[in-house]
Amino acid sequence: MSNTQLSFEALPKHIAVIMDGNGRWAEAQGKPRVFGHKNGVAAVRKTISSAAKLGIEAVTLFAFSSENWRRPEEEVGVLMELFITVLSTEINKLHKNNLSLRVIGDKTRFSERLQKKIAQAEDKTAANTGMVVNIAANYGGQWDITQAMKKIASEVEEGKLEAAHVNDELIASHLSMSDIPDVDLLIRTGGECRISNFMLWQIAYAELYFTPIYWPEFNEDSLIEAVTWFVNRERRFGCTGNQIKALMENQ
Repeated sequence: MSNTQLSFEALPKHIAVIMDGNGRWAEAQGKPRVFGHKNGVAAVRKTISSAAKLGIEAVTLFAFSSENWRRPEEEVGVLMELFITVLSTEINKLHKNNLSLRVIGDKTRFSERLQKKIAQAEDKTAANTGMVVNIAANYGGQWDITQAMKKIASEVEEGKLEAAHVNDELIASHLSMSDIPDVDLLIRTGGECRISNFMLWQIAYAELYFTPIYWPEFNEDSLIEAVTWFVNRERRFGCTGNQIKALMENQ
């Protein structure tokens, strides 16, 4: 198969990533878990940059689940501070590259300072027309479906909607990321093979790719490998990593 036969149409439109293994990567080197989280930021940069080069429409990164509050207080505190720092340092780069940032999840539990930073970052990039970067923070798939159902129930209660009219499309329209295509490819690093309550509705038909690589080690080649696997699964032909690289260079 020649390079010309592989087009951007064959690639996933929406890639979601469960960024797992930061703590174990750090512990394997005799370092504290927070060292892994800080090094995971570089993998975030590489993934966003590589996906943008491939013309992917949206990338959703699972940064902090609603279950993560159960972690040691010190680790949660560091994660929150890291989140603020990354928002501050990275937003100009995202804006310059015409990328749009959104934070999905229940933001009410975050400090006022963090909520303000999130709002500023979202506002700054709202009009950008390039790839959408979703950061899932204090997010859970069950929470997402629950908040959608509460909105729909309120509309039924207020007489704006009949219960008989509730269908898949209506529920989907009330979920986070309702204006973005559903996930085509879900990547989980760190060797675990579970969904961990991530975007349960939006991944209904996604290809699931599990890799033993810890998140801080995930790079452009790792993403190319995952996308190559996806194309081969979806299209049933022998696509190579070199062909994906060629597409990136032609952007």
